[in-house]
Amino acid sequence: MAVESLSADWEFDRFDDGSQKIHTEVQLKNYGKFLEEYTSQLKAIEEALDDSIGDVWDFTLDPIALKLLPYEQSSLLELIKTENKVLNKVITVYAALCSEVKKLKYEAETKFYNGLLYYGEGVSDTSVVEGECQVQMGRFISFLQELSCFVSRCFEVVVNVVHQLAALYNSNKGATKIIESSGVHFQTVYEHLGELLVVLITLDEIMENHATLRDHWKMYKRLLKSVHHNPSKFAIPEEKLKPFEKLLLKLEGQLLDSMIFQACVDQRFDNPAEGVSVSKNSAFAEEFAQNIRTIFANVESKLGEPAEIDQRDKYAGVCGLFVLHFHIFRTVDKKLYKALLDVCKKVPAVTLTANIIWFSDTFLINKVPAAAKMMDKKSLQAIRTSRDTFLQQKAQTLTKDVQSYYVFVSSWMMKMEAILSKEQRTDKLSEDLSNRCNVFVQGILYAYSISTIIKTTMNLYMSMQRPMTKTSVKALCRLVELLKAVQHTFHRRSLVVADSVSHITQQLQSQALTSISTAKKRVISDKKYSEQRLDVLSALVLAENILNGPSTRERRLVLSLALSVGTQMKTFKDEELLPLQLVLKKLDLISELRERVKVQCDCSFLYWHRAIFPIYLDDVYENAVDAARIHYMFSALRDSVPTMLHAKHMESCEQLLECYDKEIIDVFNEHLLDKLCKEIEKDLRLSVHTHLKLDDRNPFKVGLKDLAHFFSLKPIRFFNRFIDIKAYVTHYLDKTFYNLTTVALHDWATYSEMRNLATQRYGLVMTEAHLPSQTLEQGLDVLEIMRNIHVFVSRYLYNLNNQIFIEKTSNNKHLNTINIRHIANSIRTHGTGIMNTTVNFTYQFLRKKFYIFSQFMYDEHIKSRLIKDIRFFRETKDQSDQKYPFERAEKFNRGIRKLGITPDGQSYLDQFRQLISQIGNAMGYVRMIRSGGLHCCSSAIRFVPDLEDIVNFEELVKEEGLSEETQKAASLLDSVLSDLTSNSAEGTEYFKMLVGVFAPEFRSVKNMHLRNFYMIVPPLTVNFVEHSISCKEKLNKKNKNGAAFTDDGFAMGVAYILKLLDQYQEFDSLHWFQAVREKYMKEMNAVVKEQNVQATSQDEKLMQTMNLTQKRLDVYLQEFELLYFSLSSARIFFRADKTAAEETQEKKDREDVAKADAASSEASVSTESSAK
Repeated sequence: MAVESLSADWEFDRFDDGSQKIHTEVQLKNYGKFLEEYTSQLKAIEEALDDSIGDVWDFTLDPIALKLLPYEQSSLLELIKTENKVLNKVITVYAALCSEVKKLKYEAETKFYNGLLYYGEGVSDTSVVEGECQVQMGRFISFLQELSCFVSRCFEVVVNVVHQLAALYNSNKGATKIIESSGVHFQTVYEHLGELLVVLITLDEIMENHATLRDHWKMYKRLLKSVHHNPSKFAIPEEKLKPFEKLLLKLEGQLLDSMIFQACVDQRFDNPAEGVSVSKNSAFAEEFAQNIRTIFANVESKLGEPAEIDQRDKYAGVCGLFVLHFHIFRTVDKKLYKALLDVCKKVPAVTLTANIIWFSDTFLINKVPAAAKMMDKKSLQAIRTSRDTFLQQKAQTLTKDVQSYYVFVSSWMMKMEAILSKEQRTDKLSEDLSNRCNVFVQGILYAYSISTIIKTTMNLYMSMQRPMTKTSVKALCRLVELLKAVQHTFHRRSLVVADSVSHITQQLQSQALTSISTAKKRVISDKKYSEQRLDVLSALVLAENILNGPSTRERRLVLSLALSVGTQMKTFKDEELLPLQLVLKKLDLISELRERVKVQCDCSFLYWHRAIFPIYLDDVYENAVDAARIHYMFSALRDSVPTMLHAKHMESCEQLLECYDKEIIDVFNEHLLDKLCKEIEKDLRLSVHTHLKLDDRNPFKVGLKDLAHFFSLKPIRFFNRFIDIKAYVTHYLDKTFYNLTTVALHDWATYSEMRNLATQRYGLVMTEAHLPSQTLEQGLDVLEIMRNIHVFVSRYLYNLNNQIFIEKTSNNKHLNTINIRHIANSIRTHGTGIMNTTVNFTYQFLRKKFYIFSQFMYDEHIKSRLIKDIRFFRETKDQSDQKYPFERAEKFNRGIRKLGITPDGQSYLDQFRQLISQIGNAMGYVRMIRSGGLHCCSSAIRFVPDLEDIVNFEELVKEEGLSEETQKAASLLDSVLSDLTSNSAEGTEYFKMLVGVFAPEFRSVKNMHLRNFYMIVPPLTVNFVEHSISCKEKLNKKNKNGAAFTDDGFAMGVAYILKLLDQYQEFDSLHWFQAVREKYMKEMNAVVKEQNVQATSQDEKLMQTMNLTQKRLDVYLQEFELLYFSLSSARIFFRADKTAAEETQEKKDREDVAKADAASSEASVSTESSAK
């Protein structure tokens, strides 16, 4: 109360301050945010799951599946309840027998057919071990024993059905009538009996076609014989052998002789002890024949029609019933026999199960020989030839069939999607449901037709051992895809289908009830009483009761039996009966929709035709546009997995599954994946190397295959793995590119380009190789040169101005070059540390070369000549204007040749020149290493904005108080930047080092003989110029062996050695190049004068000679000038302007200045402190 009064007061003086509204809005916003996040999470989960699930669902993977098939909880006795007790009993008996037949049929189809068919599979012919066949048969005996029991049970059921029918239709006047049966035709019972006979026929056919089973059986019997002779060896008691042998004999006689059906129809059906007369029962014989005719008439009208569903199986049943009728009553209806045979022209063969095909003409001729004799032989032959013509026609029409079914199935799928997507309107519910029912039934009909074409065609080709054309194979594979498409459409829309099925069954039941209640009223209104009328009424009441419940198989069976009784005495008009039969047929199909679809779309038979799989894959590869269809084929190939689980001849059926799995995957790899990988790699290579113009890639001429479609496919599930084509190809390319890059590191750029192209063109996400990269323009690697520097300096020529090395000779059509960019790229690959190592290697190389250099200079012949020349120059320099005479140098060059020449015509001076060139090349290489290092550093540091003012990252990071790892990273960055700036700014003075390390040794007293070197330079230059001119002349010749246009290594070598010996001044004192210039100018002037004199005489030959002489002099002078320029340039590197003494003095001066600076700074510090 208090609360109430309080709230009332509160209501009274409450005012709205708007706070509540704000709170509400905030909460709504939060809630909206939560929902958005939750939705995105769910979407992410859905996408994550979606990637792992293929385009095509694998039914076995469904986390939740709907089972639509209703199961009957009540027993038959509870279902069949009417006031008419006798009728109850009759219908109960037949219903029980029909149910028994269905169970036996199911057991045969799942367990026994598959067990027999797969016997001997999963073992390749090559890997069969001795005795393996007998072991397999040993494992199989228990299965055959079970099969024997099953067959015996079938025999009993057949006999029982015949007895029960004979009891009802009894022609014996004395016997009591159970019910009035004159107008009653239990057609359903005969159909069920036919189904059971087909099971036995199928077992016979399997046995007959199973050569492996029969061979193994023979081997097993032989093994048993050997056991019989020596039982102790096999540790088997003799008393157990006899019964076992008896069992084997029984099994062989009952099962393996393909006489199961024959044994069944040859049974004694008359049983006088029970008072059942069959063979003499004319009423039953007539009823039996009447039912066969009726069933056959129904079947024949539908065979080969679009509305055909299970008529072929029923046809096999009719043939079985006909033979049974003949064996019981020994009478033949020739007209019916002929009609049965005529069907063969329409239906050449019937597939009983998997790859077992049955020819009805052969069966009827063998089983009813009496009638066959009466037949015309020509007509029998015509039936056989009709099979051949059927195959020929099929081969021609298959492609057309595929096209038409493609259109049918596609439009049906569209109808399914359309009809199931739209909302149901309550006012048009009935019309909508009947539309849905028709669409579902149409789907089953298409599935049946397609399945029949595939099975009949494939099995006929196999059975008649005819080759199939590739076109036919492709067409049949397309049909398999369509079949799976139908199944997947039903499965994909299973939720809506499930919802519709229950409504449709109710609608059909109500239509049937309406029809039955009309008939029932008609019966009740007729006041005449008779037992027959009572039976009809009871049957109609039973039918009504049955329809008022779920549409289970048992209820539908009882309904058909009840209507067999209820339709007599014209209770239904003809125009009422046909719609009722149609409704009940629809009810049958819709109630078992999922099961029917599964059976019709089952492609387990493909196991026996898996040889077509490679051809199919080749076709998919050629027509990549619709690559997604491959999911359907794998779905079809998976269908045989459940049937394989019934294989009994191996230790475990897993072995068979593994064998199958391996076979399919191997074929898939060979015919699709590997081809795809190679093609993609080839395409990428050709695209990257288009500049080479390898072959014509014009798509208008050679066609274009877009393989990218394969990469948009979702992963394919097969057994317990997902085959991801995209991942497979990506992995292959990654592996190939990585391996090939490791072999040739300089190709990394090409492979990197191919990786990018693969991503752009095919959407492949490639992995970076993370290998040390080289460039396409790397040329010889620094490491390679370093390791083989002695080979490098002898094989390459140096160009001083362009800083480039050129190969002397090559076996290829091109010469390799090495320039600064190559070296920089190489340094980038290996790091700057390699520079010092290279210089170290060069130092080791120079040591060896200087040893040879010293030996040459120490040689008596050389030393004596040089001393002689030095003395001559000192004595005559005043007369020769301080210039070393050219003739003297030339004489030295020629004189050396007298000391001997090598086999290839080289003098000692030539070899000495080459030695100096090699030393010069080594120095040129060191110069290039330094330039390359600077180049590399500058390109690495080009992103630093200001080299003068580089911020300290470590300090900045510390200020921000970032983590220790970040501080470490920052300090590393600082050290890298400082290294780069110092390297790019200075660069190490390698020449200074190499001069410094050798100079003291060269200038020491013990190497006095080297002091004569400056005097050998003029003859060396003469030798070099001669060599250089001959090399350049070879450039214009056809045989370019030994041709060259540059060799600045010589100038570098001479400059370096003169620096080491501190002999620049001594060499300059010779004024050698001035002397050369003077000499040549003098000779050229003389030639010009001579030309002027001879111009008047007009002697052409003499003029030509003079022109040539002038040209030669020109060339020599030019070559000497070039050498002079090169030598002058090279001297700059070695500070040629200063002598060793001057350099020492300069160093001393620098040290003095530094000391003075230090002293003055100390003095200033002390004065400051004293002032304080």
